[in-house]
Amino acid sequence: MISANGLSLSIFKPKTTIKPLFFYYKNNKISSSSSSSSSSLPFRPLSLFSSIMSYDKELAAAKKAASLSSRLCQKVQKDLLHSDVQSKSDQSPVTVADYGSQALISFVLQKEFPSEPFSLVAEEDAGDLRKDDARETLERITKLVNDTLASDGSYGLSTLTTEDVLRAIDCGKSEGGSHGRHWVLDPIDGTKGFVRGDQYAIALALLDEGKVVLGALGCPNLPLASIASTNQHPSQGEVGCLFFAQIGSGTYMQTLDSSSATKVEVSAIDNPEEASFFESYEAAHSMHDLSSSIAKKLGVKAAPVRIDSQAKYGALSRGDGAIYLRFPRAGYREKIWDHAAGCIVVTEAGGVAADAAGKALDFSRGRYLDVDTGIIVTNQKLMPSVLQAVRASIEERASSL
Repeated sequence: MISANGLSLSIFKPKTTIKPLFFYYKNNKISSSSSSSSSSLPFRPLSLFSSIMSYDKELAAAKKAASLSSRLCQKVQKDLLHSDVQSKSDQSPVTVADYGSQALISFVLQKEFPSEPFSLVAEEDAGDLRKDDARETLERITKLVNDTLASDGSYGLSTLTTEDVLRAIDCGKSEGGSHGRHWVLDPIDGTKGFVRGDQYAIALALLDEGKVVLGALGCPNLPLASIASTNQHPSQGEVGCLFFAQIGSGTYMQTLDSSSATKVEVSAIDNPEEASFFESYEAAHSMHDLSSSIAKKLGVKAAPVRIDSQAKYGALSRGDGAIYLRFPRAGYREKIWDHAAGCIVVTEAGGVAADAAGKALDFSRGRYLDVDTGIIVTNQKLMPSVLQAVRASIEERASSL
């Protein structure tokens, strides 16, 4: 504090952080250096940790929104699983939870930042809910959102109308891009897991000038204990995790209703034979045969852990497994909301994410994440050998077709 002419002036001191092992990309490809200085390297840094701006307020809002949404989704799933009639073809419960989650998060973020331009890149829009035959569903969604907000009590406001809910959902039509700030949301990632009573996630991230700068990942069914040996169905123990990360600040995990967080880090395993890997539960979401070929080349002995949603990113960030492989069928385009939050949760925990060509994931190109063949997420030590196995397996697959 300095006094001058009777005025008190505060001098801003930028935060400093310990610089970890840096990851760089040359010609857009992953490379690494243990040096804390990039002055002698012909690489461009993926992220610099000095003089980095703080997103503390935005992260607090993201955590709050993801936690409230998790509470909403838990209620719907509990009602679904305890109902007398459980029809897998009846999509109304997941529809209510999906739209309700998006409306709730959209509303919370706008209340937290009322004077800022609001841009939300999200999966849903309210077109179908505006149809006459969706009136009952819309009313159920509106009640659910209002009940969740009332149980929290933070916003002491009048009850939201159905039109308020429709407007909140439709805020998710933004195209994102490389300029400005854009929130990125998957209101329920892993809807099939949600219906089965298994894993799903509420995934919320913030883009600033095309870079993911924070993420909150609500995983209502993920055990607090490691799933490395129990898969996703432990015999006992508490479930419900919130992972969150801010660029340059590490990754943390807490229970959904707690403010006490624990810092987490990815697995330090450097021998592929000792590694285990995650992949999508649904075979339609990832080519399991290709993943199996890659695992064989790496000498991986453990069976794959198959779970739905970005809960895989959360589990990987705390070291439950060492590798996540995702190889969608030909013609599928990844959406940014399917990976943005999970990606920063893993990278801030010391991991790295790339496509099959070794290129860093680029979230600045709008609603889609264009990648070469698939996505690989692992620790820094394993990435070179994983990439080599991936390329060899892809070449073998192509030559056999």
